[in-house]
Amino acid sequence: MIPLHLIRQFPRQHPRPAIASLAMLLVLVVWLLPTQSSKADDRAEINKPASTAKAALTVSTARPQLTRLTQTLAANGDIAAWQEASIGSEANGLRLTEVLVNVGDVVRVGQTLARFSDETVQADLAQANAALLEAQATLAEASSTAERARSLVNTGAISTQQINQFLTSEQTARARVAATEAAVSAQKLRLKFTQLLAPDSGVISARSATVGAVVANGNELFRMIRKGRLEWRAEVMASELSRIRVGSSVKLVAANGTHLNGKVRMIGPTVNPQNRSALVYVDLLSGATGQAAAKPGMFARGEFTLGSGNGVTLPQQAVVVRDGFSFVFQIKPDGRVAQMKVKTGRYLQDQVEITEGISLTDEIVVAGAGFLNDGDLVRVTRSNASAIDNKRETRDSK
Repeated sequence: MIPLHLIRQFPRQHPRPAIASLAMLLVLVVWLLPTQSSKADDRAEINKPASTAKAALTVSTARPQLTRLTQTLAANGDIAAWQEASIGSEANGLRLTEVLVNVGDVVRVGQTLARFSDETVQADLAQANAALLEAQATLAEASSTAERARSLVNTGAISTQQINQFLTSEQTARARVAATEAAVSAQKLRLKFTQLLAPDSGVISARSATVGAVVANGNELFRMIRKGRLEWRAEVMASELSRIRVGSSVKLVAANGTHLNGKVRMIGPTVNPQNRSALVYVDLLSGATGQAAAKPGMFARGEFTLGSGNGVTLPQQAVVVRDGFSFVFQIKPDGRVAQMKVKTGRYLQDQVEITEGISLTDEIVVAGAGFLNDGDLVRVTRSNASAIDNKRETRDSK
C-alpha cells in the first residue's frame, strides 16, 4: 500500500503526472528491497555457527608419530687415494724398449710394467763372469803353492819370509775372487732392473714412461693407487669431532650422484687454525655400490652415523614455510584450523621431525595445508572424519 500522505501530494487536476510519479516510486522501492535483504543475509552468514557455515577446503589430517630417527652429522670433503706408490727406474742410462701398462690398468704385485734394453748389461755381466773365472784360477794356484809352503815350515828348506809371501798371495787371490763375485752379482742385479716390476697390487693412476727414452736412475715412470683403495677426507668442525668415533659408518653421495658406504679409519690429529676444521679419514668399502664410479679428486658430501633416538614426526606436506618460519594447522573442535609455529629437525624420507610446537594428541592438516589461513573452516575427508569425531567426543566427556 502507498501511504495516504504521498497520494495527497499529487494534484487532482493532473492525473497523468501523478500516475508517472507513482510508478517511479514503486521502482525505487523494488530496487531498495534486494539490497537490504542481501545485507541481512551477509550478517546471518557471519553469525552462522561453524556447523552450518560453508567449508573453505576439504583436507586430510594426521597425528604426530613417534619415529626412530638416526642421528647424523653432515660434512663435505674430497675423495683421494689411500696411498699412492711412485714407481721409478733403477736401471741408470738404459733405453726404454717396451711399456706394458697404461693409466687405469689394474696390476698385481710383481707384474712387469716396462722393459729396458739389456744388451749393455749382458755384456758387462759376461765380462764380470770372465773376471771371476780368472780370479778363481789364480786362487787355485795360490792355494796350491801356499799348501806346499806350509808343509815345509819345519824342514827349513825355505825361509819364513818366502812362506809368508805364499800365504799372502793365497789370501789376495781369495779376496780377488770375492770382489769379482760381487761384480757379477751387481751385473745380475742391473739385468733384473731391466724389467720394471709392480711393487704392490693396485691401479695405475699416472704414466710418464715413453718408449725409446733413456731414463736416469730414480726418474718416476708410473704412479699407482695401492690396493685400489680410496678414502674420503671429510672436513669437520673442531667442535663436532668429539661426536665421531673410529669405526662409525658413513654414507656418501659423490658429485656424480654415486652412493658410497664407508667407515671412519682415523680422525686427523691437527686442526686447521684458519677455518677451525679437521680432516676425518673414511675408508670407502670395496663392496659399496658404485665404488668403481668414485674417482680420486672427486667432491662428495656425506653423513656420519652418530646413533639413533625417538622423535616426533609429521608428513613433510603438513609443514608450511612462510616468511622464513615453519607452520602447521591444527584442527579445532569447531572444525576451524589454528596456525601453529613449529621448529623442524631431521628429515626421514617423506617425514620431518618436529622438535617444538605440537603434541602427540594434536590433529594436524596434511593435504591442503598450503592453501589455509588461520581460522579457516575446513571439511575433513571421510578417512579422517571418524578420528576427529572420536576426539571431540572424548573431549566433551571430559
